[in-house]
Formats: sequence, structure tokens, C-alpha cells
Amino acid sequence: MRLSPYFIPVVLGLSLGIGAPVAAPSASAQVAVGIGISVPIAPPPIPVYEQPPIPGPGYIWTPGYWAWGDDGYYWVPGVWVEPPSVGLLWTPPYWGFAGGFYGFHAGYWGATVGFYGGIDYGFGYGGFGFDGGYWNGGNFYYNRSVTNIRNVNITNVYNRRVVNARPGGAAFNGPGGVRARPTAAQLAAERGARRDPTPAQLQQREAARSNPELRAVANRGKPPIAATTRPGDLHTGVVAARAAGPGAARAAALRENAVKAAQARVRTGNAAATAENRAGATPNRGAAAQARTDHASARGQAQSAQGQARAAANREAAQARAERARTQGQARATAGQDRAAANRQAAQARAERARTQGQARATAGQDRAAANRQAGQARADRAQARAQARTDHASARGQARATAGQDRAAANRQAAEARAQRAQAHAAQNRPAMAERRMQAQRPAPQQRMAHAAPRPAPAQRAMPQRMAAPRPAPAEHAAPHVAAPQRPSGGGGGGHPAGNPRDQHR
Repeated sequence: MRLSPYFIPVVLGLSLGIGAPVAAPSASAQVAVGIGISVPIAPPPIPVYEQPPIPGPGYIWTPGYWAWGDDGYYWVPGVWVEPPSVGLLWTPPYWGFAGGFYGFHAGYWGATVGFYGGIDYGFGYGGFGFDGGYWNGGNFYYNRSVTNIRNVNITNVYNRRVVNARPGGAAFNGPGGVRARPTAAQLAAERGARRDPTPAQLQQREAARSNPELRAVANRGKPPIAATTRPGDLHTGVVAARAAGPGAARAAALRENAVKAAQARVRTGNAAATAENRAGATPNRGAAAQARTDHASARGQAQSAQGQARAAANREAAQARAERARTQGQARATAGQDRAAANRQAAQARAERARTQGQARATAGQDRAAANRQAGQARADRAQARAQARTDHASARGQARATAGQDRAAANRQAAEARAQRAQAHAAQNRPAMAERRMQAQRPAPQQRMAHAAPRPAPAQRAMPQRMAAPRPAPAEHAAPHVAAPQRPSGGGGGGHPAGNPRDQHR
């Protein structure tokens, strides 16, 4: 049986979609070696799920993605893995639409994060680059705003707000999906040195491929195992998807319509090929004409089915764009509300800081004023104490001088009285002797009288009184002309002073 040239590309194009028995390389083998594959059906949107807690320091998050297997799309859960070496970052895989097919671009490890289609995988992979952490000096620093760090002691952390913190949206780049273009730096990263996925990542993908629950036809875009803590372990630390991605139901309907259209194209192509083979085997011109007519009808039906499929695809793409625009509008509105709330909180924080600082300054001013008052009062008290001390000292000195003056005056009076008493006593003791000395000084001695009397002419002879014949003896008190000096009073007084030395008394 001969096949028409039209039928061959249809079968080849649909062999991966409906499982037609066509000799082609296995999809899983192609992904394993990093070779992109192409399928005619778009992948489901990225489901919404939470990130499991990090098992320890040094792990890097690799987000989940849709892969292609023998039974269609299946979900590879996100997982924490250790990089192949220090300083490497993970670039997630993505699907890109080109030439009517969706091609798979495998992920890789590199020094920088390359282009991954602008897909919002969440948890730091918001479409461009990676905001979940960075390498510094051999240590990886985690952004707490997008990294689930619980019950693990990790000190290399920081906090930076990220807009696309949760996954969601289309899972492919191109019309009907995400419209994004790679930058020059991302293209350079893709052309630079790259490392293939680690054995742990391949183990995670193989475990997902063999699990029927992770196939899109079974979970309809909401996988029960959306993420895990350990690679290859789909039972411990499992996180289920909270919801299918926006447009998952329409994507499933679109895939069903595409499968039906492909089946219709296959049936039409088979009928046309049968008619053409019949026409070639029958020499009857009428039969050949009928075969050509059947073939043209089959081709028309196939083209009509293709047109319907394209129209359905266009409608679904338009709806997906509208849904994406609505989602983006909601995201922008939410982001605006978040920014407004953050601004309000920042303004409130600034006002609270200003109020607190004002209160602190007022309290500090009051404290300084109280301290100044206390210091002034202390200075005044010290000045008053010094003045009182000077007054007391002056009063004490005045009293001491007055007492000393009174003591000296009393001593002087006592000394004067003692001198007067001594003078009186001395005068009383020496008065007889002094009188005798004066009398002796006034009365000449007998020899002197005789000497003076001899030359004088004798007066007329007259009789000398008898009493003049012999000198009259001196009174008894004048018998001893020597008068003994008055003795000092006992007691060691100086100068015979009856009261002693006035200086000693003063002392």
C-alpha cells in the first residue's frame, strides 16, 4: 500500500501526541541528553503550590516543570538539590512555540542564570534571573521572602521583596503563552560553560515519569505531588498543588480538540491513501476519477478539520491571552495595593519614629534641664557652704582675737598689779634704810664736824650744853646701816613678782 506525501508528515507530527507506531527516538531519551523535542500540543499551565522547607544549608531550589513522555505531559515535582559545584546556579527548562510545534529546552547549571522563557516558576524564578539567593565567598545566601526556611539553622540569609513569589501562568513561551525575549547576557550564559542536570535531578524526573498520578491526563493540571524535599522520594515531605494554573481547563480542552483533529486527519489521510492506492491498482478510468474525487474530498475534510482545529486553537489562545491579561491586571493591582500598603506602613513607621524621636528629644531636654537645675542648685549649695565656712571662720578668728585680747589685758592688769605690789613692798622694806641714808647724807660725820670746827674762831666763851658734849647715840633702828634685800617668794616666780612672771601666767 502506498502512502501519499501528505499523510507522512501528519503521522510523524502526531506520533508523539497519540502514540502512533512510528519509529522515532524516545522522548525521555531525548530529554536525558539535553536534545529538545517538539510536540504539537501546548503544555498545561504551571500549577499553584507551596515550597517545602529547605533540608539544610547549601541546597538550591529547582522548580517543577512539565515534561513529555510516552503518555503525554507529566509533572516533574520541584525539589531541593545540591549543585554540582560551588558557585553554580540553575536555569530551569521551558517550552517554546515555533513553526507550529512546542519545543523543549532543557535546563542546565551555569555561573549565571540564563533564559528560561520568561516562565513564572515562583520562589525566586519570576521569569528573568533568580531572586532566591546568591553565592558569596563559597557560601550561598538565601532570600527569606521567597525561601521556606523552617526548623533549620541557616545564618546566611537576607530579606528582599519579590513580586512573583508564587508560581503560576503559562508554561511555554510564544503566541498564547508568555511573550519574552532573551537578553544579551542570557544568550551569553546559554552559550557559555554549562553543566547537565545532576543525577539527583534525573532520578527525580524518572520517578515522576513512572508515576501515573503525575500525568496531565490524570490530574488535569493539578498534580497531587507538586514538590518534594528530597530528590527521587515522592512520599516524604510531599507538597500537593493547591490549584491548577489559570487556564488549565481550557488547555485540557484544547489538547482534546487537537487530539480529535489529529485523529480526524489520520482517518482522512488513510482514506485518501486507500483511494489513491485503489485508483492506481484499477485500470478503469471511472474508478480512478472516483478515487481522485474521494481523495480531494478527504483532503477537503482534512483541511476543514485543520481549519477548525486552528480556529479552536486561536479561540483558546485569545482566551488564554485575555485570562493572562486579567491575571496580570490582578497581579498589578495586587502589587499596587501591596506597594500602597507598604507605603502606608512605611509612612506610619516614619511617623512613629518621628514621634518617638520627638519624645526622646523632649525627655532628653527635660532630663538635661533637670540636671542643669540640680547642678545649679549644687553650685549654689557649695557657694553658700563656702560663704558660711568663711563667715564661721571669720567669726571664730574674731572671737579668738577678742578672747586673746581679753586674756592679754587681764594678764597685763595682773602684771601691773603685781608690779605695783612689788613696788609697794619694796618701798615698804626699803623706806627706813632710805630715810637713814638720807639722814646720814644730810648729817656729817663727827671727824668732819671736828675738822670744820677747829679753824673756826671760837665764839664768845659760852658754855656748851651738856648734851653737846658727847654725840647722841643713833636710834636702834639705825644701828645697822646695812639693810638686807627682800627675799624672793617661793614658787619660782621671776623678779620677786608676788604673782610670778606675767608672761608665764599668760602662757
